[in-house]
Amino acid sequence: MQIEEHQWFSPNLERDMAFKVYGHWGMPILVFPSSLGRYYDYEGMGMIDAIADFIYAGKVKLFCIDSVDAESWYHFSVPPVARNVRHEAYTAYVTGEIIPFIRNHCNQPDIRVMANGCSMGAYHAVNFFLKRPDLFAGTIALSGLYRLDHAEFGLNSDDIPAVYFNSPLHYLPGLNNTWFLDWYRRSDIIVCVGQGAWEIETLEDTRRLDDVLRDKRIPTWVDYWGHDVDHDWPWWFQQMYYFLDNLDLDR
Repeated sequence: MQIEEHQWFSPNLERDMAFKVYGHWGMPILVFPSSLGRYYDYEGMGMIDAIADFIYAGKVKLFCIDSVDAESWYHFSVPPVARNVRHEAYTAYVTGEIIPFIRNHCNQPDIRVMANGCSMGAYHAVNFFLKRPDLFAGTIALSGLYRLDHAEFGLNSDDIPAVYFNSPLHYLPGLNNTWFLDWYRRSDIIVCVGQGAWEIETLEDTRRLDDVLRDKRIPTWVDYWGHDVDHDWPWWFQQMYYFLDNLDLDR
């Protein structure tokens, strides 16, 4: 398998950022790490091995990046507005540095990229897609939380105004701009959640996201797996393989 590791100083984040590329050809997938995770976690936790068939076959090429969650949504010692500012710097890094790199790496200057992640990575995958559907062709989001007023983030409803435009289940219901909706309707949106251990809040958020997308008539594949399906890597391996196997990767 062709594997590359890259690192540069990000002017948007004002620090070094590293990432890895897996594969030689195929649909580009930008992978966001899970909570406080790193760019090498997909490899270290076993996801690369789990979906290696698609990588070797040139069906997909993965770009696994770092997050700055410890400096944004999990930085509990600073106020919500400061966390949001740091996340917006991360947004500029992804859209202004990583996406151009991916397009150049794929020799396709206008290609839209799939967004993917598990747990916190699913939040990022959905949020980035919803905010920039002109850059992202869709999302494969596994077991995510889609609003920021969860105890996990140390935020409550009073904090939402400061982070509103990065909390999908808050901004999406009121989003009626046809530019966004038209992009959404020609994208591949896959959202999956189990109903087993540690999936109570993610299941609730997924159901709410399902309702909102249905209300807006946005085609979405929302898949609810069984009560034995936990919030854990062995299930995410199976889910990712299943969804890649059912996507049209030869477009």
